[in-house]
Amino acid sequence: MTQTLAGHLLVECLLAQGVTHAFGVPGESYLAVLDGFHHHADKIQFVICRQEGGAAFMAEAHGKVTGRPGVCFVTRGPGATNASIGLHTAFQDSTPMVLLVGDVASDCRDREAFQEVDFARFFGPMAKRVERIDDARRIPEYIARAFATPMNGRPGPVVLVLPEDMLTQTVTAQALPRVEPVQAWADPGSLRALREMLVKAQRPLVIAGGGGWTPQSAQALQRFAEAWRLPVANAFRFQDTFDNDHPLYAGDIGLGINPALAARVRTSDLLLVLGPRLGEATTGSYTLIEAPRPVQKLVHVHASAEELNRVYQADLAICATMNAAARALEVLDAPPQVAWEAWTQACNRDYRDNIAPANGGVVLPGDVDMPALIATLFEHLPADAILTNGAGNFASWLHRFYRYRGLARGHKTQLAPTNGAMGYGVPAGVGAAIVQPHRTVFTIAGDGDFLMNGQELATAAQHGAKTIVLLLNNGMYGTIRMHQEKHYPARVAGSSLANPDFCALARAYGYAAERVTHTAAFKDALLRALAAPTGTVIEVPLDPEVITTRGTLTAIREAAQKAAR
Repeated sequence: MTQTLAGHLLVECLLAQGVTHAFGVPGESYLAVLDGFHHHADKIQFVICRQEGGAAFMAEAHGKVTGRPGVCFVTRGPGATNASIGLHTAFQDSTPMVLLVGDVASDCRDREAFQEVDFARFFGPMAKRVERIDDARRIPEYIARAFATPMNGRPGPVVLVLPEDMLTQTVTAQALPRVEPVQAWADPGSLRALREMLVKAQRPLVIAGGGGWTPQSAQALQRFAEAWRLPVANAFRFQDTFDNDHPLYAGDIGLGINPALAARVRTSDLLLVLGPRLGEATTGSYTLIEAPRPVQKLVHVHASAEELNRVYQADLAICATMNAAARALEVLDAPPQVAWEAWTQACNRDYRDNIAPANGGVVLPGDVDMPALIATLFEHLPADAILTNGAGNFASWLHRFYRYRGLARGHKTQLAPTNGAMGYGVPAGVGAAIVQPHRTVFTIAGDGDFLMNGQELATAAQHGAKTIVLLLNNGMYGTIRMHQEKHYPARVAGSSLANPDFCALARAYGYAAERVTHTAAFKDALLRALAAPTGTVIEVPLDPEVITTRGTLTAIREAAQKAAR
């Protein structure tokens, strides 16, 4: 074996794990790694981002789309703290990710050196593992573990800290082979118990979501549901886990839940939860499903033993990966008849009624009909299109009215942050378009959300990535304004925005851009964007009154004022 610069060895270890793209902002703390990217430029691309938060979101999106850890490189101090938002997203969304942080040299450590941070303490609560590589000879070991840890059990992020002087050492070590996730199977006794509980149920409901799903496991879930005629709902922002066009689909359980579906959850007598950890958004702040002991019978299937019975005490807890669990369930012997056929049909009917173009009879003001825009998207976006969004009420239009065809048809199609991170949609879309350039990538963003990471359109232009961004501009942080009107009606503070010319800004970044002010003009604008060789921003000014899919700001304010009297 020949002597190799440690920074080059690290890149070779990434190559051994199948990494083709690494996202980041360069820093002097890991120059030796950057030189490794130059040395192996024919095999791996370092995607130069404009801000570390955007880079981390791109890596997180990579993990969601591919199922293997997305890789992000940042420098110490400010670079690492900027990247923490993407790490937190990967943690709460159960997404595999590896964040590599260039650090101060070993002889400067523990002196509050320039940009020094105690990364174990800083990242510890939001990472599965935080480690520092002090011995360059152990780089292969650390990199292999950094890929095994995010993919096994509950998926999540890992942080590796790279002292600057360690990366400039020369070593003779070699990369270890590619790591694959280990499958944890349910024991036969638990499956028998589950079957007995299903047979006795009258109103069962499946809730699917969380990390670790593949097209194969989603298809196995569908076959299981079909055999047992079970209604299936998807957890918050995992709406692509089950085909939304399927007659067994019941809708998504999260923020802005269909009231009819919420009633179904409450009156169900058996919840079969496959994958979600049952966080606050999916459980209606732990009241839709009461913690710690639900009213309904609860079967909780999760890949991590640590998550089972952590918040909710399940009647039956099964530790299994989604691939293994779904494949075991699809061969679970189903009875010739079930007692809940009418219940299942009613669950799907509730969902269909909720997405009807008439919007439940609610008429919203302005010249833009948002349900009609979403219907246009569904009509013209390819079935395998990737849709991304950040955080804000604007996302509720996609969540309620778009029908995700998703994993059951072979592709991850929804990239959305369950931790409610603003600024996610634009960089997530750019990262997805770079990794899978053959797919259409569509982003919906609010004006406040867009300005948090809109600079990553420059990254898209530099690397030849194409995304379409629908930018809904209502001149405010809409979600905050909504909550203000609920709790402090007519007392507005801190939520109004003075915005730039978004079309001019998009063009400056290298995107095409146009403004659509009427519903009828949107279809042609979308078709032009789909046909364009570069990315496009379509700005849609939205009446500030159009604050939710179900009502207006004025209605919210008046209801709050009436309740206060």
